[in-house]
Amino acid sequence: MDMEDAEKIRIRNRIIDGAVFAVLLAAASAVTLTLFYRQTMGSPAKYHSDMKAYILEMQGLESGYDFPYPVFFKLGAFIHLFAPPELSVAIAAMLLNSLGMVVTKLAFHSFVLKELESGLRRNISWLAGVFVSIAAVSLFFVSMLYPPSGIYLPGILHKYLGVFSANPFHNATYMAARPFAILAFLWYVKLLPVYERGLGRTIRSNCPEGGNGGAELRDYVLFSFFLLLAAMTKPSFTLVMVSTAGLLMLYRLIRAKFRNFVPTLQLGLCFVPTFLDLLYQYQGVFVPKEGEEGGLGFCFGEIWTQYCENIPLAVCLAVGFPILVFVLNYQECRKNSLYRFSWQIYLVSFVEAFLLYEKGFRKYDFNFSWGYMYGIFFCHFGTLLLLMQITARRMRGKKIGGNAAVGEKAGGGNEIAGGGKAAAAEKAEKRNGSTAGNLEKKDGMLGKAAALWRHRAEGRIGSILFALQWLAYLWHLVCGIFYFRQFMSGAMYY
Repeated sequence: MDMEDAEKIRIRNRIIDGAVFAVLLAAASAVTLTLFYRQTMGSPAKYHSDMKAYILEMQGLESGYDFPYPVFFKLGAFIHLFAPPELSVAIAAMLLNSLGMVVTKLAFHSFVLKELESGLRRNISWLAGVFVSIAAVSLFFVSMLYPPSGIYLPGILHKYLGVFSANPFHNATYMAARPFAILAFLWYVKLLPVYERGLGRTIRSNCPEGGNGGAELRDYVLFSFFLLLAAMTKPSFTLVMVSTAGLLMLYRLIRAKFRNFVPTLQLGLCFVPTFLDLLYQYQGVFVPKEGEEGGLGFCFGEIWTQYCENIPLAVCLAVGFPILVFVLNYQECRKNSLYRFSWQIYLVSFVEAFLLYEKGFRKYDFNFSWGYMYGIFFCHFGTLLLLMQITARRMRGKKIGGNAAVGEKAGGGNEIAGGGKAAAAEKAEKRNGSTAGNLEKKDGMLGKAAALWRHRAEGRIGSILFALQWLAYLWHLVCGIFYFRQFMSGAMYY
């Protein structure tokens, strides 16, 4: 195939990909806008959310709540120049939530599209882009696992409360902050492998092509900017991100015996704007009103158990799909920094939700659960991307003959070679008048047959386990779609 045909195929694939994603994005935006608008217009008893308070905050009126994170409300105020207040807040929530889908699509596209295309024949290679689009949009509808009504799980008091979801559809600020959280997450993952080499430093020994082995200044700036935007939209993700990144950088600093102090300081400076914003936002926590207790408290799951009596089972219901994929592909944590960091985010978010709480009247609001839900989302994000990469490798293997086929060919070649050796041995046996060669030949052929059978059995088991991983994701997605449908009909979130 010449270059002109390859370019035509590439253009065709991108057109189909763009069209399919546009349809999916439009459909997802339409249903989420409908939900958000119902939450702004409907009764809080039926469509439970903070939308009524958001509308007042957006208009600069007293809402009765403290929302020191302005991005979502400023966007709503701008839209309010052209639309009624209720619709303005609904549109702002929808736009930012849909922006998260776009960012996820572009990230998945960058990481896995070429691998998927290489596993398909040219005439159907456009399916790779469609697959990536479906995966990116579907991620924003997965939820915790829960059984049908009437089935009780031990210690699980509610399907959402105490278990929690990657997509809490009743909290618009969580969903509004997510595109910036995803961008901050991706840029930190980009910086992780290179920041210790220094800012813009050329290290040829670490760069085979002789390129820039260090991190570029623009990546530092972009990471700092996205993290600040996330904090200024809702600080929950930022608390988890800062904690996880700080622990990682501290570990690397100690491991390197402080030889990487300067590059660590350079990356640390990126967090300063966000730290300052968090100090402003949390001044009400650390400087309480008269007669109230302030600050952070430590507990051992005390707040969490108010909503769930079986935390281990709740964890399995929240991240069942990531747990299954991790068990079957745990070695990927060493090789895949994005996947590893997604789990690190989750683990830190779990620890914070389990051990920390805000003192005073906010104690039982369990506000650290919002950071935990970001951990759930990014755990699904990294796991889904990993499973797509595994899928691409399997597809590519089948296209070039597959492991099983290669094994069969190799086995066949060995059998032919073995047959030649056996023939030579047979002639020798005839010359020597011995039957030992015949016995050796039979044993060798039986051994090859057993090895081939084992290889095929392993291939079948691998296919079953691979399918189970996708079925686990599909289970989360089906639960999420039904959960979203309940929201649309006015059911309570818990």
